[in-house]
Amino acid sequence: MSEAERTPLNPKNQVQSVAKAFAVLRAFDSGASALTVAEVAGRAGLDRGTAFRLLQTLVEIGYLRPLPEGRRYRLTLKCLELGFAALSADDLPTHATPLLRECVPDVADAASLGLLERGEVVYLARVEAGLDRHGVVRRPGTRVGAYATALGQAILAFLPRAEQVAHLEATPRMKLSERTLTGMEELLARLDAVRAAGHAVSDGENAYGLRTVAAPLLDERGLPIAGISLTIAASRAPLDAFTADALPVARRIADELAEGVRLSLGSIRVTGHAA
Repeated sequence: MSEAERTPLNPKNQVQSVAKAFAVLRAFDSGASALTVAEVAGRAGLDRGTAFRLLQTLVEIGYLRPLPEGRRYRLTLKCLELGFAALSADDLPTHATPLLRECVPDVADAASLGLLERGEVVYLARVEAGLDRHGVVRRPGTRVGAYATALGQAILAFLPRAEQVAHLEATPRMKLSERTLTGMEELLARLDAVRAAGHAVSDGENAYGLRTVAAPLLDERGLPIAGISLTIAASRAPLDAFTADALPVARRIADELAEGVRLSLGSIRVTGHAA
């Protein structure tokens, strides 16, 4: 990802009329499928004159239709075109991979999407550069004990306690390094800390010489769908500096994917691994 892509958008580069047109479209939802000019103006944060002109423009190009009584407007089926391109790739790894690719190598040496299954993290998508010398292989379909990974802990932390215990008991817990936690009580305490922080960090717990930050994808109930992790070789940066740089990126990707799953109403599926 280039420096320009990481820089916040300059308001001077925004076309305000486009932003306002989309604000008008977003004013309509399942609870307000037909709106008057005044209602659109209020919901979109526009004055009535601007709202009226935008409504007329959107009617002319086919995205809105006035109702027969003449006072209210509603979305047309043409609006579905705006979502079909995204939904045509209907599994989460396909949507995640371009976002992961943007992180490597600028932010991290590896970026991953994974889910939790029977006590293991299953990697669904992975982009990496230069970690092969560490002997770490995480191809899609690879399974690793969730207890020993930041990615697994980020997902586990947002499950009810009974489910956490069930997952931790479902797979052998072995020391992968001198820093790996294996005891049930210490792992549950770690999960409590991860949940409080909203993310997980690993410094050599899963593999010597690697540092990882991970964030969960949460559904509307706050339950985990999957997780995103970013990893570097420890020689690249201290843990605190890496976390400060990488955590906002991991959270942004996780939030974007979770929002996509929510808005797709089930069309985007968490698939891409062998059961």
